[in-house]
Amino acid sequence: MDTIVQVALDSPSLTDALRLADAAVSAGCDWLEAGTPFIQAEGMHGIRALRARFPDIPIIADLKTMDGGFIESVMAAEAGATHVVVMARAHVSTIRAAVRAGRDHGFQVLGDNLGCQDHVAAVRMLEDEGCDVVIHHIGLDEREAAVAATGNRLSTLDQLRQVAAAVSVPVGAVGGLTVAEAVQTPQYGAAIVILATPLTVRSDDFSVIDDDVEKTIREVCRQVHG
Repeated sequence: MDTIVQVALDSPSLTDALRLADAAVSAGCDWLEAGTPFIQAEGMHGIRALRARFPDIPIIADLKTMDGGFIESVMAAEAGATHVVVMARAHVSTIRAAVRAGRDHGFQVLGDNLGCQDHVAAVRMLEDEGCDVVIHHIGLDEREAAVAATGNRLSTLDQLRQVAAAVSVPVGAVGGLTVAEAVQTPQYGAAIVILATPLTVRSDDFSVIDDDVEKTIREVCRQVHG
């Protein structure tokens, strides 16, 4: 598959999320993500608003599902999502329920290894359980804690090669990527480059970064697609 650029709409404000989505689509992104803070603030109404505004673009619902795998996934799909996210740290029954929902209702399931002790083993398990895509994810709090404790910055690229080599399904990469890192992720095996904090929203309050956000996304798209 051609490398996908996915933009996470993590703002809890519907107005700001739609503004960011407009900029992302104008800049050439391929997929839009209804981010977790956005879903927590706006629920399925927010996904419906995205689908109404962008009828033809894949929309990923970053539910981070930990339980209720079937019903949560179906709710998001009925609201307009084409992909939903379930967590590797959920009970395996939840992962299986989300996968079953995807098969029954015609959407794809992304399995996310955020917070796992063994990121490589987690993505292998997610693929074995039927996830269509796996996401290698170093979370905001984990990254900030590492800097505070050791002064060292964690990077999603640190284990991305190993994660990508462990599975045959497409791999997405997310977690504090800089522009330079984002455009390198395909060389590390990623099929999906996910732009989130700090490139699109601020890490403290998840407000949209207005200054040159469209320019930033456009540059990543240019290099990744080109």
